[in-house]
Amino acid sequence: MLVFSASLRAKSLNTRLAKLAARVIEDHGGTVDLAAMSEFDCPSYNQDAQATGFPPAAEQFRSRLEDVDAFVIAAPEYNGSFPGVLKNAIDWVSRYKPQPFNAKQGMLISASPSMVGGNRGLWALRVPLEHLGARMYPDMFSLAQAHQAFSPDGKIANQTVADRFDKTFVGFLDLVEAAKHYPCAKKAWIEFLGEHPNPATDRVE
Repeated sequence: MLVFSASLRAKSLNTRLAKLAARVIEDHGGTVDLAAMSEFDCPSYNQDAQATGFPPAAEQFRSRLEDVDAFVIAAPEYNGSFPGVLKNAIDWVSRYKPQPFNAKQGMLISASPSMVGGNRGLWALRVPLEHLGARMYPDMFSLAQAHQAFSPDGKIANQTVADRFDKTFVGFLDLVEAAKHYPCAKKAWIEFLGEHPNPATDRVE
């Protein structure tokens, strides 16, 4: 799994949460590529600039996404949404063919000093990722009052919250494993709009 914090700040609470997520994943048998947002920080997206080539940070993001089965993003909340630096990186990577977010399993977590733990930003972040075809895990984890939530060893001090964090990742890991090794579920969705069958109006997935 690719795990990274979407914050550039050196002492970011979300970076601490991302490191803890990496530890939990490894404790449950997963392999982690722990990255930093600074590795994926690109110049502002511009289609004219793309015509001359992708920046190295976009190539780094794309290649590391392609090398994993899933990704975990710990994203701070900025003004009720998520950081522009992350949106910019997503915009760059979305221009690759094939587009690496498509069908990739993803999970979102956040940490914030606020009482809602950055949850509003995660809901906003789901939109572009799901638009690009990422299969975002329904359960998200937001650590409220995060400035006082960590113990000196980097773990979550409150055992009830720590157990929920662990349980959330166990569920996600089980889903990723099932999607990789047991792709037995196939779906067919037919939407009948009231007219006679017509390829121009029938929607089939």
